[in-house]
Formats: sequence, C-alpha cells, structure tokens
Amino acid sequence: MPLATPFELVIFDCDGVLVDSEPIANRILAEQLQAVGLHLDAGEVMRRFVGRTRDGCLAFGAELLNRPLPAGFGERWDTALFDALRREVRAIEGVLEVISGLRIPYCVASNGNRDRLRLTLEAAGLLALFEGRIFCAADVAHPKPAPDLFLHAAAVMGAPPERCVVIEDTPTGARAATAAGMKVLGYAAAPHADREALAREGATLFERMEHVPSLLRSS
Repeated sequence: MPLATPFELVIFDCDGVLVDSEPIANRILAEQLQAVGLHLDAGEVMRRFVGRTRDGCLAFGAELLNRPLPAGFGERWDTALFDALRREVRAIEGVLEVISGLRIPYCVASNGNRDRLRLTLEAAGLLALFEGRIFCAADVAHPKPAPDLFLHAAAVMGAPPERCVVIEDTPTGARAATAAGMKVLGYAAAPHADREALAREGATLFERMEHVPSLLRSS
C-alpha cells in the first residue's frame, strides 16, 4: 500500500542516520590527533567535531593545537579512516526497511566529502540505492548548518522545500533543515545523541527507524 504522506522528498543525512560510522570516525580522528599532540578521547572528539566538514575539522584541530597540523595530516587521516570504514561500517538497524518501504523520492545530503560518502554507502551495502541522488558539502558554497545543501538537494530532486522532510542526528543538520523550511526528524538512538539540542533546533525526536513511516504519515 502506498505511504500516505504530505511530503514529496525524504532527505537522509548519512553518518549516524544511514550508517553507523560515527564511533569509527571519532576513534580514528582521536588517534590521528593524539599522534600530533592533541590528546582528546573519542567521546570528546564527538562532542567537539560533530557536524563539521572535513576542512572544518582540520581547521578546528589546528585551532585546538595552537599551531598548524603537520603536512600530510589530512591525507593520513583519510587513509586511516577509509581503511577502517571499509572493514567496520554497517547500515543503521532498520534503515534498509525504511528505504525499501518509501513510495516517494529520497536522497542523501551530507557534509562529508564525496569520496568518503560513496565509500561509506558502498561498504554498508547502500550505494546502489542512492546512485544519482547523492549530495555533499562540495556541491554548495556554504554547507550545514547553512540551509544551502538541503535546498540544493531539493531543487535537483524537484521538490519544494516545504514538502521535504530531513532525517538528521545532529543539531547542526537539524538547524540547516529548519533554516531551509523543511520538516526535520531527529534520530536520537545513539548514546551520544544531544536530544535537547536536536529539539531546540526544531527536530521531532525518534529512537527507532521503524517509527519513520508513522512519522511521515502524521507529520
């Protein structure tokens, strides 16, 4: 039976929504930063770096270190992260069933770089579902928390912003979706989820992917 919903497009964030990559990414970044003298554990990296672009993470790391990161840091980080993602990343429980049940268009819009985004989706077995509907920070001048990335995705997919729903797990993404005039569902299942901040940014919170269909019908 078709899903009765007021929306014309579902926009998924990637990390933490489609794939369980955040623990992996934060562990690897913590290791790389520790190697150059910035001693943060994975939990602190999560709290301080979440929602930033790759370049934003590099700039923030240098700011915290009070000196430029060593030459080649970004490339070494990419190599270590991509290797770990290939081995370890998995799809979020229940998200494949959500995607399979959708009867309206959907896409992914992430602050991650395109290579990482495609690798992560492929390793989790989701890339084929999103071919031709992948949007990343490089597509716009101002990524999240600006609304530009979501507005760009909606324009390409042919849906008016007010008829789009975004599924996000970070306050940064929720703020971008709200600024774009879109409905935002805040996936708050992870232990590190900042439920209060998500709610302040206008997100309707949920904790299990199986709840998404009913939220799409009732929103």
